[in-house]
Amino acid sequence: MARGALRVLLGAAPGVGKTFAMLEEGHQLLAAGRDVAVGVVEAHGRAATAALLDGLELVPTRTALHRGVELQELDLGAVLRRAPKVALVDELAHTNAPGGEHEKRWQDVAALLDAGIDVISTVNVQHLESLGDVVEQITGVRQRETVPDAVLRDADRVELVDLQPQALRARLEAGEVYPAARVDAALSNYFRLGNLTALRELALLWLADEVDQALQRYREQQGIDATWETRERVVVALTGGTEGETLLKRGARIAARSSGGDLLAVHVQRQDGLVDRDPAALAAQRALVERLGGSFHTVVGDDVPKALVQFARASHATQLVIGASRRGWLQTALTGPGIGQAVVRESGDIDVHMVAHAAAGQGRRLPSLADAPLSKRRQLAGWALAMLGVPLLTWLLDAAAEQASVTADALLLQLWVVVVALVGGIWAATFAALLAGVLFLLVLVEPRFTFAVAEPWHIAAVVVLLASALLVSWVVDRAARTTRAAGRSAAESELLAAISSGVLGGQGSIQVALTRTREALGLTGVRLLQGERVVAIDGEPADGAGESARAPTAVPVGDDATLELHGRMLDAGERRILDVVVHQLAASLRHRSVAAVASELEPLAEQDRVRSALLRAVGHDLRRPLAAAATSVGALRSASIPLDDAARAELLETADESLETLARLVTDLLDVSRVEAGALAVAARPIELDDVIVPALEEVGASPAAVALELGEVPRASADPVLLQRVLVNLLGNALRHSPASTPVTIVTSAFGDAVEVRIADRGPGIAPAERDRAFVPFQRLGDTDNDAGLGLGLALSRGFTDAMGGSLEAETTPGGGLTMVVRLRRAPDEEST
Repeated sequence: MARGALRVLLGAAPGVGKTFAMLEEGHQLLAAGRDVAVGVVEAHGRAATAALLDGLELVPTRTALHRGVELQELDLGAVLRRAPKVALVDELAHTNAPGGEHEKRWQDVAALLDAGIDVISTVNVQHLESLGDVVEQITGVRQRETVPDAVLRDADRVELVDLQPQALRARLEAGEVYPAARVDAALSNYFRLGNLTALRELALLWLADEVDQALQRYREQQGIDATWETRERVVVALTGGTEGETLLKRGARIAARSSGGDLLAVHVQRQDGLVDRDPAALAAQRALVERLGGSFHTVVGDDVPKALVQFARASHATQLVIGASRRGWLQTALTGPGIGQAVVRESGDIDVHMVAHAAAGQGRRLPSLADAPLSKRRQLAGWALAMLGVPLLTWLLDAAAEQASVTADALLLQLWVVVVALVGGIWAATFAALLAGVLFLLVLVEPRFTFAVAEPWHIAAVVVLLASALLVSWVVDRAARTTRAAGRSAAESELLAAISSGVLGGQGSIQVALTRTREALGLTGVRLLQGERVVAIDGEPADGAGESARAPTAVPVGDDATLELHGRMLDAGERRILDVVVHQLAASLRHRSVAAVASELEPLAEQDRVRSALLRAVGHDLRRPLAAAATSVGALRSASIPLDDAARAELLETADESLETLARLVTDLLDVSRVEAGALAVAARPIELDDVIVPALEEVGASPAAVALELGEVPRASADPVLLQRVLVNLLGNALRHSPASTPVTIVTSAFGDAVEVRIADRGPGIAPAERDRAFVPFQRLGDTDNDAGLGLGLALSRGFTDAMGGSLEAETTPGGGLTMVVRLRRAPDEEST
């Protein structure tokens, strides 16, 4: 009997629509004439899901009693006896209640598959066994029900049921996922936007890896070796040299250009096991690869180009990054093409990037005009060509000498002198010309081995040799100096552009300027001082007094700063560049000073705004209770106004309420002043939330019918109980005032990670998201015209108190309408850890 096919619908979180999609697929298969039966479906009270069960055959489930609760489980025997062509089995990772044939539902599914029944099932990514630790880090919840990854990898089809995190939260708020009583806690814990985004990424990455493996299996079955550029895979070749860091960073940038690109670093080790590179450098490069999100590999082979290309092909690489060769042209001419050329020749359809590099830890130094125009290598090569080439050429010409060939001999020697001039410059060319002239007169013309000259043109030939050498070498010298000057100018322009662009860049501009200056001038360290304070530092300034240490060069920057240069002395051209750098640093210091003054003035401006608001409040809101109290007391004291006992009692009550209101307003004003000044005294200690919530309810006078409590068992919070009670009283007063009388205000406590939360939810008009930040500004009522509402300081004080306790206060939309105020506090440390 052929084994059945397994199709799994994978989701990132509950509520994305896996079960709904499974039932829809069942209806489509049934309409197409397939025999479909439902083994088990977990509708979780969702009406839309339950409605899809209509029209589908339901195999009776098995009722199991577990811990006093009746559970409906998959009846494996009943499904096997029914033997449909397709069985719909929900929640693949479910743990069966005792009494079943298997512990896990995926084991029941395996039995159905073995019986030749096709199965469509569902699972969330957090239930995959390999992702348990990652999911716990993201959500703070350890998944007890898991399914081995091999079950999904062996499935015939795995499909992702995707839904954007914002859309899932909207479904949750609308009550389409959980009952209303569970929505608030779910939104603030497991279904946070960050959690859902991370879980969605996990699901996409896991499925992408499964697609890669399926593609690899197909390529192996079909014998396909060519690279398929489904996504960028960048291989970086490392030798263990100092250029490795440059190559890795370039490879990481190339991989980052393509979403989901892979970075692989490879080191080719010789088969004899001998290490020809610094092991510490390779270890550092391995660590860098891991920080960049890549992987490090080692392959063995004596043919380095072949080993690199083979590894790249086996890894399905699309890009190969190698360092430019360090060898000169003469070494290349003597030993043939290097590794880079061989890799390019063998790479085929893999793109090869040959990256230029400098020594590790060295910056790009400006070329010095005081140096010789030609490099030492070129000069040595020119001297070698002069000392070895001229005698060798003379010997060859003498071996084939005939009197009629003297002119040709002179021309060949002249050509060789020109070659020496092009390579080695004026001094090597002059030496070559003199040596060629001497050997020409002594060896190649008659009379031989004497300086006697039979023909005047022989002397002219020697003069021409010397003149051509001088002229060509002078041109080469000028060209080399021009090239070096152009390179210096370009480097200077780049340096100045980099520093100038960062003058207005804030705090980082000075550090960038010091770094670029140290690298460009080849210094060991640079330090910027303002008085005795170190503003910025780069490199390793020599503060010691060793024999090799020399006093730093101090350059004034502005009126009160000094730039210290540690290392070598600078030439005149570098001094000119340094002057420009100093002016840029002075501008950056002035910019920093102005920014510091502006930041100091910001609190003063805020204090002025608060002071103006306080004056307005005193002039308007305090006048009403003062007037009411004064009128009541005046009436009581007046002998001309006859008052009975009821009128007297009413006046006393009015005076008492007015004075109480006045005292509360003055207290709030004093408190907000302390909050604004940062002088609020906080005595935080571990407290039980219940010990604060109950007194707050008593203070606001809330009746049992007006408040619904959902106080879970949460750890103690670190808070000041007096300030926390003030916060809760303010929030409860607002919620009770705005919530309809028929709908109670809900108080929910919960814990998540290191935070403990108190959520106060009402069903009032709420606050528009765009206006929520304004609600926490002092003296804001957001259109509340009730004279009993006070000065509009309640939410401002509540947030100030919460911030002072190290917590936070935020406003959210209550699912179904209304406003939820979330007080988030730090979790108190356990007594054992303290």
